[in-house]
Amino acid sequence: MGSKARLLAASLLLACGAVPAQEPAAPSVVVRNTRDPVDKSYRKMLSGIARFERDHALAPGATLRFRLLPRTATVDMKGIELKVVGDTASMTVPIAQDNSFTLARNDVLLREDAALIANRRTSSMTWRAEVRSPGVPDGMRRLGDLRLECLVGIDAGLVSNNAQLFRWLGELFTNADRVCGDPDGNYLFFTERPVFAVIAQHGERRETMPFRMTYANGGPPASELPYCDCQVLLDRSYFAPIWDRSWPDDTLLSFEYMDDPPQPDAAPSSREEARAALGPPLKELRFDRGYEIWLYEWPPARKLPPGQDKRPQIAEQVLLFDSDGSTRKTRRREP
Repeated sequence: MGSKARLLAASLLLACGAVPAQEPAAPSVVVRNTRDPVDKSYRKMLSGIARFERDHALAPGATLRFRLLPRTATVDMKGIELKVVGDTASMTVPIAQDNSFTLARNDVLLREDAALIANRRTSSMTWRAEVRSPGVPDGMRRLGDLRLECLVGIDAGLVSNNAQLFRWLGELFTNADRVCGDPDGNYLFFTERPVFAVIAQHGERRETMPFRMTYANGGPPASELPYCDCQVLLDRSYFAPIWDRSWPDDTLLSFEYMDDPPQPDAAPSSREEARAALGPPLKELRFDRGYEIWLYEWPPARKLPPGQDKRPQIAEQVLLFDSDGSTRKTRRREP
């Protein structure tokens, strides 16, 4: 397989995770004492913690926790239990109400290459590192925190749910510096609510991220969603410009959410009016909560070189519709 094809495959897998196993009708409430190929490696997760300590300069004063998020609509995220299980020893992991946790070091479990086991099927949940610096305004994220989250997440093995299946990817899939430093790395982050726009700001520079950096690269085909970390979180997923060093670590990301108050006098005012005025959209996305998004693109007003990610710079308009077809929000982006 050529290097370009391997890079494309790695990007897809980072955005979409590995193939989940069939989920049972009702999750077990007993923490298993046997290992499963998709359980998380305790050794790898401690490697992620070591990476956090090594690259703490990206987020001085920040704290690290791990967090569980739902991957499928049917998984019950209440009452989750976690346990580190080795050959001769085990350790209970306290989990907070928001399903976040930390990991203590245990040398016996480390030597035994123990597994972190949940009383839910591991592939029914998305696992992420969460790095938080003090002083960041509520509802915003600091870019250095997200850079460190990516490095920790890759080193901790949080993305791949079946390492055996994708072993052939080798270093391309597991090298955190390569994944987090490449515009095609596609490490997914998640907001707390359905997101409409992601805005980066540092000093006087302010830029809305392009549509492709939301909804797992603009929305994967429905046939691929069962394999995506974002399966039930598609409307909350985004990519951050962690690879783009022209944005310093102190850059702040803010978010406009779908359920924020609608724009007054949004035009066009409805799906029908948008189609009549603008024609068929390039892309349509429908979400479980009833919202629908349309994307239009056109060449920029003046000829521009490729962007920092080497992609062509494109002008775009994004429209958000309510379930009744009325326009809730609209935004235009000129590069």
